[in-house]
Parts: sequence; C-alpha cells; structure tokens
Amino acid sequence: MTQEAAGNRPSQGGSQMSDAPDFFTHSHALCESDDVGPRTRVWAFAHILPGAAVGADCNVCDHAFIETGAVVGDRVTVKNRVMIFDGVTVEDDVFLGPAVVFTNDLRPRAEIKKSGDALTRTLVRRGATLGAGSVVVAGHTVGEYSFTGAGSVVATDLAPHGFYVGNPARLRGWVCRCGERLEADLRCRCGRSYRRVDPASDPAGLEEVQDGR
Repeated sequence: MTQEAAGNRPSQGGSQMSDAPDFFTHSHALCESDDVGPRTRVWAFAHILPGAAVGADCNVCDHAFIETGAVVGDRVTVKNRVMIFDGVTVEDDVFLGPAVVFTNDLRPRAEIKKSGDALTRTLVRRGATLGAGSVVVAGHTVGEYSFTGAGSVVATDLAPHGFYVGNPARLRGWVCRCGERLEADLRCRCGRSYRRVDPASDPAGLEEVQDGR
C-alpha cells in the first residue's frame, strides 16, 4: 500500500490466528481502528488508535503504538515499542526495528495542540529498513530500500539504497534490495546490480539495473 492507497477497509478482528481474511488481535492488545488489512497480526499491549490505517500482512509487535492519522502499508514489520504518530506514512515492505520513534512537530509546546496540516509530514518509502532505536525527525523522506544502523538519528532525507549510521545519520555506503552491503562496483552477491541515479536529484541514490540496461 503506497501513500495514495490508504482507503477504508472494513475488517473483523479475530481472537485467534486463522486462514480467514481477517486480522488477529491478541487479547491484551487494543486495536480501535476499523482500517486494518487482512492477515495482519497485532500482538500484546500494542495500541492502534481510531483513524489509523494499517495494511495487509503486517506484524505489529508488543507495545507498538500507531496514532490516529498514521498510515502503514502492506507487509510492514513494526517491532516492539515502535511509535508511529499522525503525519507519518510508511509504504509497503518496510522494516521498523525495535524502539524506532517518529516525530511530527518540529516546535512542540505542551500548551499548543496541533493536528492535521499543522503537523510536519514524514514518508518512509517502500522496502526501507530503520534499525533498532532509530529516531526520525519530522519532515523527511526515508528513501526506498535505504538502511539505517541501530541508534541512528535521521535529520535529513535519505537516498534510495543508502546505508546510514550515526547522530546525525550520515551516508556510509550502499545496500542491495536484499539488505547486503554493496561493493564499489555496486554489484551484490545475490545477483542484483545497481547504478547511480541522476546526480541532480536530491538526495541522489541508486537504482536497480534491469536486464543489463
């Protein structure tokens, strides 16, 4: 599910895992959204608020929190203690490691309540990985199949297939779609190969070479 594909999908929560086209909610989880896709699993002490959208085949682990207005695509792994707030869109096939935290307000004050367009938007593109304990400062785009190491602080846009570590997160190399680090020739042992995209793009990243072209 891309950022445009978050529709209203009536679903029925199940009390146990099954092959039926519904989703599983642990007895100690709280799922208040009616927009959760089929075969998604919501585990103990996770909380999904009304108005949050979660796609199909997701795994939402213990103590995760997904706020009203957040959008999570299909086949997303949301590990323990991940916090996804209003204004954050996570596309398909994203991995969010334990304790990943998003923000949505660059100038928060307790006495000023913001919602909707007053919040700063964040987009995590398809296939990206955010390592355990990563913090994503609001207003940035995490590129397709990019990868952040544990404890990284994302304070800028991340290039597609970029490998980032540190505080602030800095580009340290490139990663394949399979997750392996790429050598200087941008070839992976899995058989995929890559090339740099137009250097005028910001941030410039990689694209997969298809059929030798």
